Amino acid sequence: MGAKKNFVIDTNVILHDYNCLNNFQENDIYLPIVVLEELDKFKKGNEQINYNAREFLRQLDLVTDDDLFTKGASLGKGLGRLFVVTGQVESPRVYDSFPARIPDHRIMAVTDWLAGQHPDMKTILVTKDVNLRMKARSIGLLCEDYITDKVANTDMFAKSNEVYEGVEPALIDRIYSSREGVDIDEFSFKDKLRPNECFVLKSDRNSVLARYNPFTRAVCRVNKARHYGIEPRNAEQSFAFEVLNDPDIKLVAVTGKAGTGKTLLALASALSQMNDYKQILLARPIVALSNKDLGFLPGDAKEKVAPYMQPLFDNLNVIKHQFAPTSTEVKRLEDMQKSEQLVIEALAFIRGRSLGETYCIIDEAQNLTPHEIKTIITRAGEGTKMVFTGDIQQIDQPYLDTQSNGLVYMIDRMRDQKLFAHVNLVKGERSELSELASNLM
Repeated sequence: MGAKKNFVIDTNVILHDYNCLNNFQENDIYLPIVVLEELDKFKKGNEQINYNAREFLRQLDLVTDDDLFTKGASLGKGLGRLFVVTGQVESPRVYDSFPARIPDHRIMAVTDWLAGQHPDMKTILVTKDVNLRMKARSIGLLCEDYITDKVANTDMFAKSNEVYEGVEPALIDRIYSSREGVDIDEFSFKDKLRPNECFVLKSDRNSVLARYNPFTRAVCRVNKARHYGIEPRNAEQSFAFEVLNDPDIKLVAVTGKAGTGKTLLALASALSQMNDYKQILLARPIVALSNKDLGFLPGDAKEKVAPYMQPLFDNLNVIKHQFAPTSTEVKRLEDMQKSEQLVIEALAFIRGRSLGETYCIIDEAQNLTPHEIKTIITRAGEGTKMVFTGDIQQIDQPYLDTQSNGLVYMIDRMRDQKLFAHVNLVKGERSELSELASNLM
């Protein structure tokens, strides 16, 4: 246990994790009154940040200690005390450099004032705003990101699946000939295999696409099969279809850059299993343009979100174009949409629902926080499969990054579970031009 510290919390930390007060161990926490003023603006609404603001304020309301504004209120056993700093404190160091009395500068001023009040303790500003951290550092204030839910190692998103060479040809022949596969104990892998891990096995005369099945403890062959008109174009896409079509795997993450086929593969897999589920649901979070709320757009709720859902409809059209316009497959897709057996909508519209016997695809999941991902997964009822797709290099939320977004967090926490599988797609298949631009620009 290190020396005790003082932490000043920015509003965006609370909007990211409303339980953040429990994650600072024995250290004391200070909330500038301007943080509560900012939270008040986020109370109304149906987005996750609105829920987080309300939940935090409810928790704060339970702190009935009158010393909250003077001596601080205890946060519980093993935790420090919580203080609310009222009024505007003076900080020449802050206001000489940043004279505007905006919330960010007032939060910095509290940090500077508090450091002066406790010269023998470290006072640290915690914020997910990179620009605010840069401002604080420029005038000598200690600051850091909120790292409680950050994933340390993201190397898994930079490479394709493993290739194991030097395998005995007879073992590969047995994998081809046996539907059940070959027992894992007959192999000598250099690393421990994770549940549902996919890889390539090579010998000096043959090779096979394979997956470790944790339910049977066997290495099984991965077949290159067409699903609802979509055929995998590389080993990675075959691996994706393998885990997307296994009913025993209830949670799947498919990551990769633009053009690798993440959403298309998930949708094709869902349609090929439509008889096994009551509904296929595609959803994606809405990231408003220029920080504007959806309210500024014309039309009703469905019309407002339609432009944001268009990429999902584009993937559905790609599948439709694999068949003749008058084919039974296209007719069935249209009937499914009319009967709402196939639904495409904004993620905000499914929050709070219980999803039973549903094949649920959440697109652009890198724009979700860890708590949002958890909230969605806990909606899963019996017979439901959850698929999250995303590109961790294309994050549109200002306070998320490659280490703190919900998609990465989920993969890191779930990767050793039998019910979970992750496939990372590296090779782009949209077009030669798309792949060139993705790699060089």
